[in-house]
Amino acid sequence: YKQKYLEATGLTIAKEDGKKYDRFRGRVIFPVHNLSGKVIAFGARILTKEKDQPKYINSPETDIYHKSHVLYGLYQGRNAIRKEEFCYLVEGYTDVISLHQADVENVVASSGTSLTEDQIKLMRRFTENVTVLYDGDAAGIKAALRGIDLILKGGLNVRIVLLPEGEDPDSFSRKQGSTELRQYLK
Repeated sequence: YKQKYLEATGLTIAKEDGKKYDRFRGRVIFPVHNLSGKVIAFGARILTKEKDQPKYINSPETDIYHKSHVLYGLYQGRNAIRKEEFCYLVEGYTDVISLHQADVENVVASSGTSLTEDQIKLMRRFTENVTVLYDGDAAGIKAALRGIDLILKGGLNVRIVLLPEGEDPDSFSRKQGSTELRQYLK
């Protein structure tokens, strides 16, 4: 691959001394797809517990990737969203993946950004009904409240599911079986 493309897409970073390195080294990678299924960016979660490193990093904004215009999991979940006539909105990559593993496929994440008007417009292309399913801690509740205001402003119907304290969609769906999770969400 040409180095200029690796740098332009944010896959590599050039240090001041001219050396180049992999932005996502030592991390599990989550490919971000556009609506036609093409990979346009990556998210990555650190595998170690290094205190001086961020838990998640994302591709930078590029000519093909504008994070405020993309919902993680929409490409994979769009048919289920249409079929179920609503969409679960979660915060992160692992939330989407864990819910898919529990047979809940009508789910997307804003992943790495606060919910935006453009993301709401994107959801609206597939449904007018959104259920916010954020983390069950104070930060998750605060983010959910901000999101609800934007969703309502965008003309969508909104519901919220509160998870038990200390749980997020990822951890909660792994603790519950598929049937129990679906029942809780109802």
